[in-house]
Amino acid sequence: MVDGIKINSANFVQQQSGTLRDVYKIGQQLGEGAFGEVRKCTHRETKDVRAVKVLKKESMDAAEKEAMLNEIRILKSLDHPNIVKIYEYFEDEKRFYIVTDLIKGGELFDEIIKRGKFDEKNASILIKAMLSCIAYCHDNNVVHRDLKPENVLLEDSKEFDQIKMIDFGTAVPYKQGSKLTEMIGTPYYIAPEVLAKKYGKECDMWSLGVITYILMSGLPPFNGQTDDEIMKAIKKGSFNFNNAAWKGVSNDCKDFITQLLTYKPENRPTA
Repeated sequence: MVDGIKINSANFVQQQSGTLRDVYKIGQQLGEGAFGEVRKCTHRETKDVRAVKVLKKESMDAAEKEAMLNEIRILKSLDHPNIVKIYEYFEDEKRFYIVTDLIKGGELFDEIIKRGKFDEKNASILIKAMLSCIAYCHDNNVVHRDLKPENVLLEDSKEFDQIKMIDFGTAVPYKQGSKLTEMIGTPYYIAPEVLAKKYGKECDMWSLGVITYILMSGLPPFNGQTDDEIMKAIKKGSFNFNNAAWKGVSNDCKDFITQLLTYKPENRPTA
């Protein structure tokens, strides 16, 4: 609070009037997707190294542009060490440019594939960081709605308390007691009440339960050959710890997962 004015991150993240190249030196390509690419960039004045997401307008329809602008709006309002930071954004006739943290360690999804499964110590460190992040979002009336290992990035050090949560394109402001009705999310991680199109912030806790189950076993709790089969399994809400992968996993860990995957959202623990 300065002179009666509340200061938050949104005051500092603005659309810039110049060009990206006026402010940043553009470096190597880091990744490529349907809408454009991600490049390394260096701030000309401070020498800070960041990432810039370059999105081609012609490749995006109206809904995709709105999701991108929604992500900027949401990230402008958040400031947490485990949420990717947006610094500024630019626009010209053909492209949008979004400047964020540079995160070099890859997706949690790839780390799970590499390891097969996590031990409890590393999993607990990672899940604690995610819980901190989700609690912060929920306290600030934001629901992520698409939590999954692909949306959790690791730093180069692979320190699991240094994760960054990304992809807030489908996140929404949320008013306590209200219900969201848009069915959105990713098969495997989507909560049963989202499939019923009547849900709240508790859907993020279900997704975290699925992520924890996968971390500990390398397997999804609700599986199927097609998306429809996965959805049917989620609607039933039945899972178990019978696979050999669960041998040696503590009862505390299984209890934690069971509480998060409680079918009735009102009975799930908060972040």
